[in-house]
Amino acid sequence: MFQPLSAPSYAGFWLRVLASFIDSLISCAVFFPLGIGVGLLMVASGSDPNSADMLLVRLSINGLSIVAGWLYYSLCESSSWQGTVGKKVLGLRVTDLDGRRISFVNATGRYFGKILSGLILGIGFIMVAFTERKQGLHDIMASTLVVKAGEFQYQLPPPPDFRSGGGTLGLG
Repeated sequence: MFQPLSAPSYAGFWLRVLASFIDSLISCAVFFPLGIGVGLLMVASGSDPNSADMLLVRLSINGLSIVAGWLYYSLCESSSWQGTVGKKVLGLRVTDLDGRRISFVNATGRYFGKILSGLILGIGFIMVAFTERKQGLHDIMASTLVVKAGEFQYQLPPPPDFRSGGGTLGLG
């Protein structure tokens, strides 16, 4: 187990809102032109916007946006960056409760926890402002923290003393 050198400095509500805003700007820069292109193709095709075909197109686009968001957040947060571009710009990192990098599976759970946080009228996000470790519902569900980079440091514990106990492995 790692031993803490210092207590972490948790990222507060407004700092996390700003990181989310930066990520939203990036998302808009990528997906707005795509949306315009798809919209123009729909108009050019002359299809009825309320037809079953157009409903299928809209549902497909919504599904793709969920998958794109999932991959963006999960890949970034489980990478060596330990956060999205917005978090990186603001010097924030997503960690597990021991300050280590989270896995892709853990980041995936965190992402879908964010969807749940939004579905309950954003209360899961607002929790960040009121919990001791500044955790939203999605953080609690995924056992994660968002901390200021460089302020959550650990050192390895001393190696075991194999000489005690008489046996070669100290099992004695």
